[in-house]
Amino acid sequence: MANLWIKKSISSLQGEAEGEKGGLKRTLSARSLVALGIGAIIGAGLFSITGTAAANNAGPGITISFVIAAVACAFAGLCYAEFASMIPVAGSAYTYSYATMGEFIAWIIGWDLVLEYAVGAATVSISWSRYLVKFLGYYDIHLPPELTLSPFNTATLADGTIVSGMVNLPAVFIVILMSLLLVKGTKESALVNGIIVALKVSVVLIFICLGWGYINYDNYSPYVPTNTGEFGNFGMSGIVRAAAIVFFAYIGFDAVSTAAQEAKNPKRDMPIGILVSLAICTVLYLLFAHVMTGVTSYTSFQGADGIAPVAVAIDHMGEIGANGVVTPAYPWLNKAIILAILAGYSSVILVMLMGQSRVFFSMSKDGLLPKVFSAVHPKFGTPAKSNLLFMLFVSLFAAFVPADIVGEMTSIGTLLAFILVCVGVLVLRKTQPDLPRAFKTPLVPLVPILGIAACLFMMVFLPGDTWLRLIIWLAVGFLIYFGYSVKNSRLNNPNKKDEE
Repeated sequence: MANLWIKKSISSLQGEAEGEKGGLKRTLSARSLVALGIGAIIGAGLFSITGTAAANNAGPGITISFVIAAVACAFAGLCYAEFASMIPVAGSAYTYSYATMGEFIAWIIGWDLVLEYAVGAATVSISWSRYLVKFLGYYDIHLPPELTLSPFNTATLADGTIVSGMVNLPAVFIVILMSLLLVKGTKESALVNGIIVALKVSVVLIFICLGWGYINYDNYSPYVPTNTGEFGNFGMSGIVRAAAIVFFAYIGFDAVSTAAQEAKNPKRDMPIGILVSLAICTVLYLLFAHVMTGVTSYTSFQGADGIAPVAVAIDHMGEIGANGVVTPAYPWLNKAIILAILAGYSSVILVMLMGQSRVFFSMSKDGLLPKVFSAVHPKFGTPAKSNLLFMLFVSLFAAFVPADIVGEMTSIGTLLAFILVCVGVLVLRKTQPDLPRAFKTPLVPLVPILGIAACLFMMVFLPGDTWLRLIIWLAVGFLIYFGYSVKNSRLNNPNKKDEE
């Protein structure tokens, strides 16, 4: 009987990071890691979630909600930073769990991370396709809806005809493009990601700077609208409910930790990458939300979806005529916002695909998955075969499955990962208090406990069917673990090392 709770020693993990030959290339600087984090965090969620959460839950107090969500993320981020500096190997929460809670828990979290990275990448690629169609429409380029929707989706044409989708080709295109970029090399991927990050951050800053001059401070009164009598509809309960919603606009900073084995100086740079990217995005989010609810009343965003909340705000940036109608001063800004969304989604897909391949790289090195996932390309120094396999899997998913089926699964999978990392910090501080730590999570055990509580709180607010899907997904993972992984685990089967 295999020992399900067998642990990898910290010293062996550190040895893997420092002594492995023929492994992943160390090409990422602290600046690249910060850009990687920003690339994963800022997606279209900023442009859509902000307005809808303000309209339905928090009003102008949405900025308070962003602060609450940022603090919750910071708790988990500080725990990630300690682990990433101490165990600078690919694998993120999977590796940390292996060292603190044993192989079985590590398998659970590794399998769970597929929901955050691979499924998340597919979901984002479907949304990327939708915005590409919208952007091309500005220039009278109209792609056939049959080739931009899954077979489960329909579209209504201008003449009222309803057509069903066949395959979502734009979603497949962006997944293939980002995957091939990852195959080529981490350094090249980081360069492209840096350019994309610069573009979308520039658009966010342009929105903030141009909109600041059109803020009407009357729109901030009342800053926290009176509760309607229903929990979550304004008042302080609305602030908290909005925090649970906008929390997911922060998801992605943990993907930085999957690149630890490719960082030039991981002990110093990993905490910088995680915490600085989170801090920069928090400041941008607060300023963005402040301007958005300042140029027009939060009630203007009711009923809006997609990028519509931002479009409403932009339409209110202008001079008010005698008839009370606003003449938009920057009509071109809506196109720039969609361009930023396309760029934002591209970098999110890139980082998610990178994170997924690195988690499976570590699991494969431990024998829990087939060797193909840890095969490193002799020229590019990347897990090219793994990248190509995930390109196929994610492309098929993006081509034929509607996005709304698993969108919330990404959230619940991420929150579970955050909880286990926070637990891991508590366990290691108790079992190995004298272990050298390049970065130490402050105020232990308070910070990890608050991180666990905050993430559990967010999970409680997710629908019941999302929990059911998580249970089914984990059940499939158990079948794979007991059918394959236990028999091939390098820790549970030391003779496997000799065979290799």
